[in-house]
Amino acid sequence: QINDSHLLNLMLHTASSEVTLTEETVQRLGDITLGNDAKIQSWGGTSDSHYSTGNRVRIGPLTRDNVTLWENKNSGEGTDGKFGLDFFGDSVIEINYDDGRIVVRDRLPGKARDYETLDLDTEDGELFVRGVCLFGEDNRENRFLIHSGYAGGLLLDDAFAASSGIGGKITITETSSLTDSFGHVIKVQKGVMPGFSLGHLRLSDVPVGFFSGDIGRQKQSVLGGEILKQFNLIFDIGHKKLYIKRRNP
Repeated sequence: QINDSHLLNLMLHTASSEVTLTEETVQRLGDITLGNDAKIQSWGGTSDSHYSTGNRVRIGPLTRDNVTLWENKNSGEGTDGKFGLDFFGDSVIEINYDDGRIVVRDRLPGKARDYETLDLDTEDGELFVRGVCLFGEDNRENRFLIHSGYAGGLLLDDAFAASSGIGGKITITETSSLTDSFGHVIKVQKGVMPGFSLGHLRLSDVPVGFFSGDIGRQKQSVLGGEILKQFNLIFDIGHKKLYIKRRNP
């Protein structure tokens, strides 16, 4: 609920911060004015965005004051916008795909002992883990942005894609278009990588993509929803740890 009046459908987005509403939602609400302007960097380049400060947002039993609302073009299908894990402050956040629940706790649950533990890197509010791309004899570690808003598997940054020579090591199955939150369209080459590991957990036949053209544009590799949804997740951001466990078959 926004400012004690508007009930909206927001998507939890692990690579977002604060709260973002689509242009269509802002126009529909009418009485929310995003009068401040800023330049925002996204996959497709730099865009103008509007924002307002000092808003109240309630999600479930949690209410936050002085929240900044941002505007962009796109969000998940059927949603009015998105919010990031920062909304929960220093809490421990469990995303349980088996039960379809998000659980917010004051401390790490005991069941985390049965999960694989990964180190979290944090940078400008974004969360990263390290994973290993498996190309047979040529295995390469890289840092990946945890990005639930990207529906695919892995998206490789330009420098890693070039140095690993992935274009010559996998069969390209398709070329598709990726549209970012501000409507920029980028061409992506897609294929299947033999394997990928997070800690001691290994996945086989992993969908992978990399940008074609505009070399140097994509600075970060991305770990997307197609991989995240294979695990139940516990984020302990305060201690820079991510706990993951393979979902029930």
